Amino acid sequence: MVKKMTQNNTPEAYDVIVVGSGPGGATTAKELSEKGKKVLILERGPDVMLNGTLSQYIKYQLVPFKSLLVTNQMVGMVRGIITGGSSTFYYGTCFEVPHKMFKKFDIDVSAEEREAREELPIAPLKQEMMTPMANRIMTSAQDLGYEWNPLNKFMYQDRWQPGIPFGYYGDPNYIKWSARMYVEEAEKNGADIINNAKVIRVIIENNKAIGVEYKYQGRLHKVFASDIVIAAGGIGSPVVLRKSGIQNVGRDFFFDPLISVCGVANDIKAEAEIPMSAGVHMKDDGYLMTDMSLPTAIDALFSVARGRFHRTFSQKRMLRIMIKIKDELGGEITDRELIHKRLSKADQQKLKKGETQARVILKNAGAKGIFKTAYLAAHPGGSVKIGEALDSNLKTIKYDNLYVCDCSVIPEAWGLPPTMSLICLGKRLAKYLVANR
Repeated sequence: MVKKMTQNNTPEAYDVIVVGSGPGGATTAKELSEKGKKVLILERGPDVMLNGTLSQYIKYQLVPFKSLLVTNQMVGMVRGIITGGSSTFYYGTCFEVPHKMFKKFDIDVSAEEREAREELPIAPLKQEMMTPMANRIMTSAQDLGYEWNPLNKFMYQDRWQPGIPFGYYGDPNYIKWSARMYVEEAEKNGADIINNAKVIRVIIENNKAIGVEYKYQGRLHKVFASDIVIAAGGIGSPVVLRKSGIQNVGRDFFFDPLISVCGVANDIKAEAEIPMSAGVHMKDDGYLMTDMSLPTAIDALFSVARGRFHRTFSQKRMLRIMIKIKDELGGEITDRELIHKRLSKADQQKLKKGETQARVILKNAGAKGIFKTAYLAAHPGGSVKIGEALDSNLKTIKYDNLYVCDCSVIPEAWGLPPTMSLICLGKRLAKYLVANR
């Protein structure tokens, strides 16, 4: 243990400091605290009671140049800056772990995946939770020969009742699992958390990480521990590491671009739709297609952005399919956390192919006035890659005692929601830190 000074200048000891509380960081903190390790979580965002309102969502996920970033091609990307990170606002969909990819880098998380599936609420939606829009799209896709099936969700489905809205803006009903729940478990196990703490850099001494410097309430503070885990996300982590002396990060990353294709079906009405209820992963083609419902305000914003003013209030009759692609690696993240990245021709061709297929599915489902939305992007990663900046234990190659555990570590192009993979990596990292101290 290494001594640190709290804000009140009283001595306290930590084994591990975890920077960030998304799925990777929260899992690492929870697992370490269960093993009796003294853990401090430093979270850039606040810890607020979720009320599921649009105003709260805007405050923590749609602030320009902070939680809402736009590329030089006007591709918008959001990230949650709040306890739990982006999982607070995600759609709670669980996709398979890419074991084949990880094993190329001597990483085996099969045991960790079994553990996660035993402790987390993962299952396809119950039939009574499959809502009209999702069912209509699934039936149409299956009629056309697609293997379009219900998707696994991180949801406590026994807590759900008809009419309860999905937690797009954060889930005050605790039906959708998020990393906030792991943070709460870590705190119950004795972990500390400081919110509104923006980490500036890692403190290095004799080629070892010994602490971090962070800004809190307008002042700089330092805190020390035996091991440091950076889990500030695909955008935040490379910026912290560059300011700490690791320069080969923050370039050639992915950000899973997406569009949605929409049309109105007048003979159907939405009823508390759950997004990404069902879909198909077109693995060989490099993209994912799912149903995609949105709350009224966000749906109206999408329609206006494409000049579809007459569709602004058609949300309850809107059929929507999302196409999310595995994009080519490229681009750069600046020290100010801005993203410079262009969609390649291959990326645009994937989106176009998915759009064409989605239009056929929607037309078959009875949709009229079909149009596509603007480009968006989700869960950026690959900016602090295993095999380049990190070894197979997620330790930085340049410094000892310094680790990274979030979507930034993914070594290859991705294309799918990464939550389960990050949980597995967090469990594996915690085991390693316990065994090697």
